[in-house]
Amino acid sequence: MFMDLDLINKFRIDFQSLIRWSITVRKNYRDVMYHNWRHGFNVAQMMFAMLTSGQMTQQFTDVEVFALLVGSLCHDIDHRGTTNQFQKLSDSPLANLYSTSFMEYHHFNHFMTISQVEGNNIFKSLNEQEYTEFIELTKTTILATDLALYFKHKSTFKQLVENPDTNWEDGENRVLLRSMMITGCDLSAITKPWEVQRMVAEKIASEFFNQGDIERDKFGHTPAYMMDRSKRDELPKMQVGFIDNICLELYESLE
Repeated sequence: MFMDLDLINKFRIDFQSLIRWSITVRKNYRDVMYHNWRHGFNVAQMMFAMLTSGQMTQQFTDVEVFALLVGSLCHDIDHRGTTNQFQKLSDSPLANLYSTSFMEYHHFNHFMTISQVEGNNIFKSLNEQEYTEFIELTKTTILATDLALYFKHKSTFKQLVENPDTNWEDGENRVLLRSMMITGCDLSAITKPWEVQRMVAEKIASEFFNQGDIERDKFGHTPAYMMDRSKRDELPKMQVGFIDNICLELYESLE
């Protein structure tokens, strides 16, 4: 993907550093049921498809394309298989460290940490302006995977898309477009063939149910509907609701 987008040449990336960085990113995804390396790679592949088959490279600068691909690949690095709400409920160190979007801030800072390790720095040839812009773009990409932000901004994005006079060169509009693209990539398992979609839905449900079990057994907390193992027979209904109420509107807007 880096080669096909010509990022190695455009940003003078040392190939061996890119290999080490990629392996390090993979190793820093935990072996949880769903939010693992496979998910991170799938999200990056979907972003690559949007940029190439969707011809979105024509919309963005080279630095934006670089940040979108890197942010996609690293967006869930070191995920623990639990949600932001769980971090708050369990009073985890992450909930005390950040004021909001606990996991997303952690993913970004973890990405920064491993990228600064000797031999992993794929950004060392960027000039100061490129580097500053790239880091900020990558940060906004990763933070945008907090679904709470999607719900906050989806109506605004829909209005922009429906307005033929929208200026996509405007900075705030571009931020919103990139944010909706990464969300579309993050949820893209529902766009895959049925057998793949079903398998992924079962993995997500298993991860959610595990969290629900901990909430009930350890904290005496009644888990949310979708994390309640006693409701597992209603998984098809929950999945249809997820598609109809969240995914469909997003993909119609992106189309």
